[in-house]
Formats: sequence, C-alpha cells, structure tokens
Amino acid sequence: MTPQAALIELLGRVGARNGAATMVSTEELNQWPAAAVTALKTQNLLLTARPAKSVVCPGCEQECSMPVHTVPRANAPAASFVVCDKRSDINRVAVPAARLAQWRCDAQAVCGFVAASLCLQQTTMQATEAGLLPIGIARGNKRTQMLCLRVQGHLALVVGADAMPLADVIGFENGGFTLDHAVIRQLVDAATTADPRHTPSTAKREARKIDTQAIYAAWQKAYRALQKKHPDKSDVWH
Repeated sequence: MTPQAALIELLGRVGARNGAATMVSTEELNQWPAAAVTALKTQNLLLTARPAKSVVCPGCEQECSMPVHTVPRANAPAASFVVCDKRSDINRVAVPAARLAQWRCDAQAVCGFVAASLCLQQTTMQATEAGLLPIGIARGNKRTQMLCLRVQGHLALVVGADAMPLADVIGFENGGFTLDHAVIRQLVDAATTADPRHTPSTAKREARKIDTQAIYAAWQKAYRALQKKHPDKSDVWH
C-alpha cells in the first residue's frame, strides 16, 4: 500500500458513512505505511478517539469479538480485559491499552485538510444542502468561488454545478499529503455558478472578509516587528 492509497482508503470510508466519523485501530494503522500514518496524524486527518469498546479476544485461536471491561486502579493505569464465555479453561484475558487505541476521521477533518492544503480561510457558513459542506473561497486564475465538499458516497470537491472526485487530486510529496492546486484552479474557473445550491450568494462577501483579514494580519505583523525594534516607544507612537 502506498501513502496515497492509504488516504484514498480512509476517504472512501468517510464517504461510505456520508461524512460521519470512521474509526481506525492502531493495530490496523500498523499495517499502513509509516510515512502515511505520520502525515495523516500531522495533517489532522486522523484524530485521537475514545478507546475501543470491543476487541478480538487474544485468548485463543477462535478470535471472538468481545466487549472490553476496564477497571480503574489507584496507583497504576487502568486494567482492561475481556471475559471469555466460550471456553471453561479461559476466564479473564488481559488486553493491552495500545490495542484499544483508536483514531477517527470525518468530513470536518477532511474539510480542514482541504482548506489547509489550499491555504484557504475556512468558512463559518453552515451547510445549505444535505451532503454538501462549504469549505472556503477558492481562487482560480479568473474568478473566485465557494469550494464545497460533497460527502454522499465518494467524497468530491464541488464548485458551482461541477464536481471532481477528491481522490483524483491527491498526491504525496516530501512526507505530506498534497492537493493538485492547478487542477482545482481550473475547476474554479470552469465551473458555472448557475446552480445556487453549490455557490452561496454570500461568496463575494466571504472573499472580501478574507482580504480584510489578510490586511489586519499584515498590520499586526508590522506592529510586532516595531515593538521588537523600538521596545521603549508607546503604543501611540507605534
């Protein structure tokens, strides 16, 4: 499995659940490329989840799926175990905490990844259509439009009335996952805005807000630089 294939597998699971969280065990991650796992965690595509409530019992070769019992201890980490009810010669079977560790990915994590990869200011707009999540204002070479994520079935990037499978623009370079910026810019430029469901009427307002935030950020950066250069000056002077 390549790192790119690992991410496509993860995105496929999220799509199959219509954007709801999908869980991945540490045991399964150990079978994925180490570089992919590191990138998935670093880029917040995999977030820590609650420990598993059931596990395949390691007590014998039958590999039964059993509920996990966890008992807190005063001066030591909590102890987890399963209780075998299939054989008379096995009772409690200890389960290491590492085996219960889980990671999760959902549509919101994917939206965050897309926004970060494209250097977009992630929007605070709410979804106006089931299965379609606004991500942020994307810029093409000719225009700017709202970029959305469709989460029904296969995950897809949506601009206007046009869509593109997210898996088609994924890459892996220098230890991290990337998106093909050029292809997405083409999508932004080529997409029609005739369908209001995919291009909210507040797109221009969102774009202006992003530009204003960029100006404020530049002012704040300049202010901090002056403070370091002239620490004895007042705020009014700065």
